[in-house]
Amino acid sequence: MFHLIVNVCLSVAPLECAPVLLPAGDAATQQSCMSQARRIADDWLQDRPQLRGEGPRCVDNADLAAAPLTELAPGVHVFQGDPVQMEQSPDGRIANLGVIEGRDSVAVIDAGVSRAQGQAMYVAIRRMTDKPISHLVLTHMHPDHVLGAQVMAEAGATIVAHHAMANALQYRAGTYLENLQRLFPPAEWIATAVALPDLGVTDADSIDLGDRRVDLRAWPSAHTDNDLTALDVATGTFFTGDLVFRDLTPVVDGSLSGWLSWLQGEPAGQARLIVPGHGEPTADWALAHRPQQDFLKALAEATRARIAEGIPMSEAVPLIAKDLETFAPSWNSFDMTVARDATAAYKELEWE
Repeated sequence: MFHLIVNVCLSVAPLECAPVLLPAGDAATQQSCMSQARRIADDWLQDRPQLRGEGPRCVDNADLAAAPLTELAPGVHVFQGDPVQMEQSPDGRIANLGVIEGRDSVAVIDAGVSRAQGQAMYVAIRRMTDKPISHLVLTHMHPDHVLGAQVMAEAGATIVAHHAMANALQYRAGTYLENLQRLFPPAEWIATAVALPDLGVTDADSIDLGDRRVDLRAWPSAHTDNDLTALDVATGTFFTGDLVFRDLTPVVDGSLSGWLSWLQGEPAGQARLIVPGHGEPTADWALAHRPQQDFLKALAEATRARIAEGIPMSEAVPLIAKDLETFAPSWNSFDMTVARDATAAYKELEWE
């Protein structure tokens, strides 16, 4: 397969450029790809005055950078991110992403932090199969999971997410894009845009890939107020999104109490493999969730104790962080996350 590549530069900084893959230009031969390259590139650029493109070309899939995918179960492939905060990463590719291949089509679980990562995922999928990408499932609105979505949308995928995610993502979109540009070089973020969901799951739904079903579940507020999980029924592979953190310090951005309730409710059911939002996949549910549960319980207890003492939040947050220091050796990016968690916990629990 040949892919249409356009070298795209910022209109205000013409030396800041990056290669952009346009899925609409995919073709079996280079000649066929080139026959429509200029039209497709011009159409794509027309709505993006902040960009300008140069010299569309068609490149063999084998000559492009592909995301490293590991097959964890038959037809289930995972990109495993570096479990640190984005500020400690060279490219922001910190989240675990998934690909489920069915008889008729492919579903992608989360799209990564940028168009560049979305493209690398797309190249990797096309290296495996030419089946259509029918669905992109976004587990929640955080940037390391969603900002590569435009690539899958252009490839024809329907974007599915929790019903509350569209509003949450739209509200934060500008900040997410600004942070991406602040943290990483232009080659990592040029042409990255926010793609909103096409479908919102209010309770439960499923995706049909032909010979296999992916069950989706929207949850009450926990890690965020728009968490969605995906279960590949055929293999029992459970994609938790950031409802489960391993290695990377958990981030409270929804409800601490709700998250603890979720963990206590045995949400994995009969799952045979757990793919967390960050860290190593595992077949052991207890191993997947118990360290996180212990940390969140301790966070709640320390926060309640400081509130009971009548200490204002500005003074309580560093004290809560100090109360939790014993957890630091077990979690990456602990120091840069724990104060944020203490602040979120205090704001929630002071109203109990």
